[in-house]
Amino acid sequence: MSDRSQNQRDVLRSHLSFFDLVRVGGSGLKTRKLRSALSATGIMIGIAALVGVLGLSSSGSADLIKELDALGTNLLRVEAGGGFRNSPTSLPADAVFMIERITPVYEVATVSSIPGAVYRNDLISDGRTQGISIKATDLNLLATQRGSLQAGVYLDDVLAQFPAVVLGSVAAQRLEISELLTPKQIWLGNNWFRVVGILNPLPLAADLDRAALIGYGIAEDLFDYDGIAEVIYVRADPNHILDVREVMAATVNPEFPEEVQVSRTSDVLEARAATRNTFTNLFVGLGAVALLVGAIGIANVMVIAVIERRNEIGLRRALGATRFHVGAQFLIEALVLSGIGGLAGIVLGLIITAVYATFREWSILIPEYAVFGGMLGSLVIGGIAGLYPALRAANMSPTEALRTS
Repeated sequence: MSDRSQNQRDVLRSHLSFFDLVRVGGSGLKTRKLRSALSATGIMIGIAALVGVLGLSSSGSADLIKELDALGTNLLRVEAGGGFRNSPTSLPADAVFMIERITPVYEVATVSSIPGAVYRNDLISDGRTQGISIKATDLNLLATQRGSLQAGVYLDDVLAQFPAVVLGSVAAQRLEISELLTPKQIWLGNNWFRVVGILNPLPLAADLDRAALIGYGIAEDLFDYDGIAEVIYVRADPNHILDVREVMAATVNPEFPEEVQVSRTSDVLEARAATRNTFTNLFVGLGAVALLVGAIGIANVMVIAVIERRNEIGLRRALGATRFHVGAQFLIEALVLSGIGGLAGIVLGLIITAVYATFREWSILIPEYAVFGGMLGSLVIGGIAGLYPALRAANMSPTEALRTS
């Protein structure tokens, strides 16, 4: 009698392998294709947002690092700053000489502001300057800034003595000068100047992009330039840049070092990267919200599925399916649903990153943690969203489920 009871229990016991559970769980999604697709879309959007944002952030950061490597982080900007005295301050006349005595310094360039306005011609009324300033500079500026020319040539020993001007990139756009195949002249400080060159943008000196650059020789002849530098750009050995920055103020003005302001121009780019990281965190938060909405959608679909399939649950329990097998079936459905959404989201995020990075001419860089983390995150969210419906289905009484139509 005992053997017979044992045989009956063996017959009634459900035998389902893991692959059987996956197959049974996946079959439930086929009967509700549209509802399942819409639920997976929420997960897809969230994962795509996360992967895309992290990918674009990494690609942009890599491009910034590449830009900094090309421009160098060893460029210092020295200018007069506010001191304790009430009178206006300026750099000493021998500032350049004093800076060149610092051993790690190997490149120095100076810039000074010149009063006057810049116009396309002499017929334009005063006041319509378009924000273009006049700057007198030495011949080392282009090399010190690691700049390049869009057209023409830069100032040399001869051009610096004559009314020749080099335009910054923004200044050239505002003056509507894009090429120098034909001679171009502008009305600068009530004098005609020949445009000999146009610069490409200078990331480490944005103010020079909006300037018209002339030589010191012509500045002394036409504008009574006093020879005092307003801004000094300094290149120093990268291994000693912090030490040079530390002693720069006291070297330039030993009597009033507090009146000298020393800054590293690459800090502007790094600040821009920090600002971009703030926006990255914002969009990551929005992606997390989208994932939360997707998780709620999956939970809603699975709860409705349990209600709609009570008869199926009751029949399976009556035929010997255990609580574990019934619960696992619905949990696997949720995992499959979120897994499909996560996989589609990763692919979409990769495509978005590749397209935008290519458009911006960035290097395409996708962090591995964004891909693996996105897939793992979607499965975890699917598991959490499907846990309650799975427990509800597992705890459903067979007689109650079969009695409900």
